[in-house]
Amino acid sequence: MNQHADFCINNVNIATMRSTTQAENDPYGIRENACIFIKNGLIEAIEPAKGRLRSTVETFDAKGKWLLPGLIDCHTHLVFAGNRALEFELRQEGMSYAQIAQQGGGIQSTVNATRLASYESLLNSAIGRAARLVEEGVTTIEIKSGYGLDVETELRMLQVAKDIESHLMVNIQPTYLGAHSVPNEFRDDPDAYVDFVCGRVMPQVVEQGIATSVDVFCESIAFSPIQCEKVFHTARHYSLNIKAHVEQLSDLKGACLAAKFNALSVDHIEYLSPEDVPAIAKSNTVAVLLPGAFYHLRETQLPPLTALRQHHVPLALASDLNPGSSPVASLLTIMNMGCILFGMTPAEALSGVTRNAAQALGLAQKGQISSGFDADMCLWDIQHPNELSYGINQIRPTRAWVSGRER
Repeated sequence: MNQHADFCINNVNIATMRSTTQAENDPYGIRENACIFIKNGLIEAIEPAKGRLRSTVETFDAKGKWLLPGLIDCHTHLVFAGNRALEFELRQEGMSYAQIAQQGGGIQSTVNATRLASYESLLNSAIGRAARLVEEGVTTIEIKSGYGLDVETELRMLQVAKDIESHLMVNIQPTYLGAHSVPNEFRDDPDAYVDFVCGRVMPQVVEQGIATSVDVFCESIAFSPIQCEKVFHTARHYSLNIKAHVEQLSDLKGACLAAKFNALSVDHIEYLSPEDVPAIAKSNTVAVLLPGAFYHLRETQLPPLTALRQHHVPLALASDLNPGSSPVASLLTIMNMGCILFGMTPAEALSGVTRNAAQALGLAQKGQISSGFDADMCLWDIQHPNELSYGINQIRPTRAWVSGRER
């Protein structure tokens, strides 16, 4: 027994979510009747459960509960002002998402509200949304900017995102999404706006160190592949990770473009052609599926799950929490949606919000319970890990740790 650990959890069943050659036979990486040791915020060792512990190590008896990696929401837009309930009503009356955007609604309406919002109001509302995710066992959240589309508001959004860590025990990964939509002041010259993103805003994002990745919205109502490629080149110049909203409404081959730049992830991908999946697999890019937007927009085009599986592309799931197309602040609900709407298995769904979600953010030490990994963990009073995908709003973790600290 390790006498130097900070604490241990005994009599616990563990879904390690490790990626092994035995994954098909044991996709959860289950270790039953175990004892796990934590030191300096990291997982030090997993051993068989102990009988009677006589040690100076602080010990918690889990009494057969299940320990899982902390959940990771790898795609959100949760810093914003206002809401788009009126647009929801318009869609229910027959208008499409694209039509609303073309008439000045959509992202632009949130941009208008967010530009007027103070730091304090943005932070308070963002904390509330993040707290809904945290209470479900989420320990890491990616948060994108993209509702400012100017220098001041984009930087303010990214700072708000990072400052959530001072109010909630959660890891925040900020992403600069300047190429989200063309703002009104650049409506007649989108290329000039791309130059603005690359030449004016991104250098300041890098200087302030408030984003780890750069994202784009490659779509007919947003930016062309040529424009996105310029953003990618600039991101690469600054050694920023690349992510991309692609093939959500049409097939512009944005996923192939992102794969050429070894993007961490390609997100949405409902219209991704199965013929393009090998390019995604070759770059080791994660496919992030967003069933909340699929559900909320009443889409019918399913992502090419069969091809993604055949080529062993890692599948992640995320809430896409945003005011317009996925006002869903529940990653557990998203897991159920991934199973029901996209035909994922519960094991795929859990991998999608742990191990594969960590890969989609470039976080090599998160998403698994294994020696040397961050001790981001949640304890669940369940009979099996498949329960996380099975029901809706029935369970919450009984305890949670972030970097070994209990919250």
